[in-house]
Amino acid sequence: MSAFLSAAPPLPAHPDPELAAILGSGLPHELSYALGGPFHLLLPDRFDANAAAFRAVLAEAGVEGRVYYAKKANKAATWIERCALTGTGVDVASAGELRDALGCGVRGEDIVVTGPAKADGLLRVAVLQGCLIAVDALDELDRIIALGRPARVLLRRLPPAQPHSRFGLDEGELETALVRCRDTGLVMEGFSFHLSGYDPRARAELAAELVDLCLKARALGLRADRISIGGGFAVDYTDAEHWERYLREQRPEHYHAGKSFAPADFYPYHSPVAGPDALRAVLAADGLAGRLREAGVRLLLEPGRALLDRAGCTVFRVQGIKDRAGYGIVTVDGSSLSLSEQWFSSEYLPDPVLLSAAVVSEPYAACVGGATCLESDMVTWRKVRLSARPAVGDLLVYPNTAGYQMDSNESPFHDLPLPPKVVLDTAGDRVRWRLDRHPLA
Repeated sequence: MSAFLSAAPPLPAHPDPELAAILGSGLPHELSYALGGPFHLLLPDRFDANAAAFRAVLAEAGVEGRVYYAKKANKAATWIERCALTGTGVDVASAGELRDALGCGVRGEDIVVTGPAKADGLLRVAVLQGCLIAVDALDELDRIIALGRPARVLLRRLPPAQPHSRFGLDEGELETALVRCRDTGLVMEGFSFHLSGYDPRARAELAAELVDLCLKARALGLRADRISIGGGFAVDYTDAEHWERYLREQRPEHYHAGKSFAPADFYPYHSPVAGPDALRAVLAADGLAGRLREAGVRLLLEPGRALLDRAGCTVFRVQGIKDRAGYGIVTVDGSSLSLSEQWFSSEYLPDPVLLSAAVVSEPYAACVGGATCLESDMVTWRKVRLSARPAVGDLLVYPNTAGYQMDSNESPFHDLPLPPKVVLDTAGDRVRWRLDRHPLA
């Protein structure tokens, strides 16, 4: 009986010839030998191109604006170094993230500080460095005022369509905050929001409301000349045909131990409107671009995953293989904590690519487990269709993992080392590599 009778439907990532050439060069095997464990490959040129594409959409629409990289999406220093060199802003939400950004050369005026209930130390440094602070609550505003120094703030609006969100100020709190900003001389630069989901129209509708709030705030003598619409720009990992088939056909027998996932629990791995195109859709909805231009309001955005699209992958070494009825269990030299989709009780769905020394072999279906003593440590629960039966020393490469997957949930459980990040320089006629360096290490 074919092992593929129990395999999950295939879900390949979009073709990426540049990455395929790197994977076929032998470099991943050399790095696996040198580093002695799993690792992440980073492609900063892709990050630069993604940021430039977002800026191009703003220019195309004739809208003044600024792109801020949401640092929480990946801890690597190389992205922040690129921001410092290209003038891309950085969105931080902790004192550690702020220190990292400043340490990599990003100016305080190019940093926006978000997040709820910010610590006093974070607020103090943010004010001293001239950062833009998205104020999430009245007591937070009061703590900024108590510092007694000039401060730049945005007021974060609670989304009316998501009234149970824990982020933002409701209408009454906004009224109070505007008066306090006026009476204390804070530089109130505008408004922001945190909106869950990827619907461009919903984001445009709330952005239009913020434009109206800016006009209202100006009547009080406040500056109010910019709004931030946050992130929420989807990434398109795979094509529509494979994605729709996967959602339609996947069932518990396609997963190790009969594991099941509800389709609603998966990230939308195919999105017909993604990345810069999603920003284009936001600006086009209900004439938002025209309203921004007419009101003289700048548009700030804070993409994370979308700036990291195709900017990295994760590489594991095969440590063992067990054959079971109809499929195999492949164990790799790391853990599921290095693919953080499990943080959301979900599965990272783009299929891994096997780098094998096998010349001729039959295709093979297998799940992928981590090298820890936990039954639940499954890097991939589903039975993936691999090109061959893996051998010890072969590599499994998970594509497009830079956005949130690499380090959101990492842990040195069992004293396993955290996978290092390897930065690839693809300029010129050869590929060079270096280890990413934490700026404060």
